[in-house]
This record gives sequence, structure tokens and C-alpha cells, in this order.
Amino acid sequence: MSRIQGKNTKPEMAVRRYLHGQGFRFRLHRNDLPGKPDLVLPRYRLVIFVHGCFWHRHSGCFYATSPATRKEFWRNKLEGNIKRDHRQQKELIEQGWRILVIWECGIRHASKTLDEIPTLITGNDVFNEWPCAPPRQREG
Repeated sequence: MSRIQGKNTKPEMAVRRYLHGQGFRFRLHRNDLPGKPDLVLPRYRLVIFVHGCFWHRHSGCFYATSPATRKEFWRNKLEGNIKRDHRQQKELIEQGWRILVIWECGIRHASKTLDEIPTLITGNDVFNEWPCAPPRQREG
């Protein structure tokens, strides 16, 4: 558990490299905003969260599995994460921010589809999720 990162994860770094290459400029991990968004694009009044499918319970995703041991602990922990995410998203919207949630599985399985992200940034929707690729089946 000590190796779990909250910042600068591989999916987050991939999104940052892509957006910077597309000419978007952003701030990282702003402490003054609810949830410390991974990326903040003030020009577009947009915050981006790059969520891990396991920790944030991406619905229907292959990576959002539940541990087999200490089930009660994990259920409470992961449900708490979901509640906290919703509370923070509500606070951001009330402050006038737009939200884009990018799921880890979308980054893992995206090759050409990253091109959809700039459209979501420049759009007018208050909340967007960047969809993941269809869940992969386990091999074997």
C-alpha cells in the first residue's frame, strides 16, 4: 500500500503530456480547490481528475474489482471514496468549475481516442467522463 501514488501517476502523466503537446496550459494539484484536481485549466474554467478505476470504483470496469480479504473494510473504504468524490464534484460545480473525469482504463487502452479530450475541454458541459474502452476479458 505504501507504493500507491496520489500524484504523478502513469495515467496522469500520459494525459499531461498529451494536453501539453496539444497546446493546453494547466496548473497541477491546486490545494485551494475541493479534491485537489490533478489538472486545472483556468482559461476553460475546467478541472480534470484522472481516476484509478479500482480506487474510484469505475462502474462496469474490469479493473474495479473488490479484494477477497477484509471485505467489510474495503467496502467501507471504497464507498467512502465514491461519496467524497461526489461531494467534491458538487462543491466544484457550485464554485463555477466544470469537471472532466478521465478513467485509468481509458488511458490504458487508448491509442487514437485521446483526440476526443480536447473537444470535452472546450465544450460547455458542466460534467463529463471520458469513457473507457470495453472491459477486457481475463486471459486464461
